[in-house]
Amino acid sequence: MKKYIIISTLVLSFAFAKAQTTTILDTIYANDTKNVALFFPEPIRQGITGSDNFVFTYNREKEQYFGLLQAKPGKESNLLVVNRNGSIFSYIVRYKKQLSKLNYFIPLSNSIGNEKPIKVDSILAESSEERVDNRTYYYQKFCSYLLNRNQRIGRIKKRNEGIVLSVENIVFDKKELYFVIQIENNSTLDYDLNFLNLSIETRQKGKRKSLQRLYQEPTYKHNLPSKIAKSETVRFVYVLPKFSLSNDRRAILELNEKDGERNIEMKISHRYINNPN
Repeated sequence: MKKYIIISTLVLSFAFAKAQTTTILDTIYANDTKNVALFFPEPIRQGITGSDNFVFTYNREKEQYFGLLQAKPGKESNLLVVNRNGSIFSYIVRYKKQLSKLNYFIPLSNSIGNEKPIKVDSILAESSEERVDNRTYYYQKFCSYLLNRNQRIGRIKKRNEGIVLSVENIVFDKKELYFVIQIENNSTLDYDLNFLNLSIETRQKGKRKSLQRLYQEPTYKHNLPSKIAKSETVRFVYVLPKFSLSNDRRAILELNEKDGERNIEMKISHRYINNPN
């Protein structure tokens, strides 16, 4: 009876949704041994699957941004999720014994409609600033997720007078590279950060060999500190447009201290850049 009421509510919600053209739904795979996490742009208000061999769990008492999907062997079904702001998301769900993806970060653009009709005037009135805010929101959520993951790409570390600079992870997502960076201050003095720049260094061939550097402007910086206190460790993320490097090029991460000389220049091989997680 409870399930019937939920389905009826969703059907009524669709009655208010704006007319949609035929849309090919994305497919999400799940199994019975792992949790597949779905992160939405707004807190989940309601979520339901079309078959009992799929289970979508979320916090029904306190609205949260993510839900967990599990599946048992059986026929494919569908998942319907309504966010707090009325945005509706619909996906095909299938059982798969081996999963290659366990986390889905779902943008607002994947919404198939809204419970309430959206006036054309409000769509036209949407400013570029609001669209930027949506992208910033995605950066914040994904960067926070990366900082909570215990994943490393290799040993990329350099130190100078008690200051340790390391790149823990490099992740590719949506045409961008995410650099998870850590700074440890093992000295007895606070460290005032002047700048942390990433450049691409190219070796010039010929009789007069030289090096040329091209600064790469980050698209977004997450939790970048201005000061690292003594005995403190900070972790943050740089987001840059995707790039790749040939054998004669490498990335340079340059850490510079304000009014100090504890500077670090670290070389990152093209192998790490070209093979991100």
